[in-house]
Amino acid sequence: LQNKRKAKQSFSKTTQIMANKKVLLCGGGNAIHVLTALIGSKPDVDVAVLSTFPGEAERFASSMSEQGIQCLNDLGPDKYGKPIKISDKPEEVVPGSDVIILAIPSFTHELYLRALKPHVKPGVIIGAMPGEGGFDMCARHVLGKEFVDESNVFALETLPWACRILEYGKKVEVLGTKKEIDVVITEGKNASAQQVLELLQNMIGELPKLKPVCNFLAVTLMNINSVWHPTISYAFYRNWDGKPFDEPPLFYYGADEYTGEKLDKVSNEVLSIRTKLQEKYPGLDLSGLHHVRDWMLMSYGDDIGDKSSTYTMLITNKGYRGLTHPTREIDTPEGKKHMPNFKYRYFSEDIPMGLCVTRGIAELAGVPTPHMDDVINWCQSVMDKEFLVDGKFVGKDIGSTRSPQTYGFKDLDTFMRSNNYV
Repeated sequence: LQNKRKAKQSFSKTTQIMANKKVLLCGGGNAIHVLTALIGSKPDVDVAVLSTFPGEAERFASSMSEQGIQCLNDLGPDKYGKPIKISDKPEEVVPGSDVIILAIPSFTHELYLRALKPHVKPGVIIGAMPGEGGFDMCARHVLGKEFVDESNVFALETLPWACRILEYGKKVEVLGTKKEIDVVITEGKNASAQQVLELLQNMIGELPKLKPVCNFLAVTLMNINSVWHPTISYAFYRNWDGKPFDEPPLFYYGADEYTGEKLDKVSNEVLSIRTKLQEKYPGLDLSGLHHVRDWMLMSYGDDIGDKSSTYTMLITNKGYRGLTHPTREIDTPEGKKHMPNFKYRYFSEDIPMGLCVTRGIAELAGVPTPHMDDVINWCQSVMDKEFLVDGKFVGKDIGSTRSPQTYGFKDLDTFMRSNNYV
């Protein structure tokens, strides 16, 4: 009876905090389609969408059916939700927003935050799904320290689902829902971190279970996309002969044993950063930082057929079934073929806003990262960028990353204390 009362009280609080809320979704891709359906299906919640990408807002609005977006849910009945307004003009949709969710490539976070800034006030709930490395540094840089200190700023370590648009503006499919993911939430003047946690959980549903972690540093270092996408791409193309493919090759299911071993080694280097930081700052809680194998098990659980190694987990995870390497179509004398798309977000986002952030922290902490450097060196070569030079994080394109060095941090202690990590 006591448990029932607690559950009822918790439900009542969550219902109260959700009631009459205006939620602004920023973006127009796969995740925004899912969020529009899930959140838009809830009573007493108004959903609006802001997309500043040229033509996207108009396309989104004109494609929308009367019933809104249908989300084919892998865990239950389909969901339908429709935004009250879709616009490319911040002044039309931002004012009055209680919750703002950025589900966009992380290299566009700063652009959106600058667009939002004139129309939001401190005390709002604002965050990113996912919050690729350094989102808190970016928010503090753009919105100001006072704004960030008074607001609830949050970040999910990864998206709650693997999903894809089936019909733009009409239908999206959730291929696999993760079981558990980490989320960091700061305290705000209008809501506690616990209230925001309940609100976010209510928005996305029972799964994945949102597990709160202590600070943004844990989420920054536990950036699974920054390990997954660049490392798998490096391992797959390391011996590529340059010839086009008949079909886009499988991304996860096309991995080999070397891929799994390289992922393990890069992940071990990230954990070495954790060890060094905890040695220097006793009591620093980075319990949300896990090896990629443990992350897979927590996120996908029984969806994985063979859990014996990172390699076998990659190729037997049903949530990864059918996902392919990003490619661009070309015409050849033999017909349509496919070449790698090295401008895709696996490179344009997960390197400067992901792995380079981790590498920058490693540089400040004095942790060697030879395997991470292998991946970055290969990626910067196909991206025509320069982040590493002779093993040092001093390349000419450092300023395009979200690394600590971009924000002027030159020593570990200043970095840790200025960002409230210790």
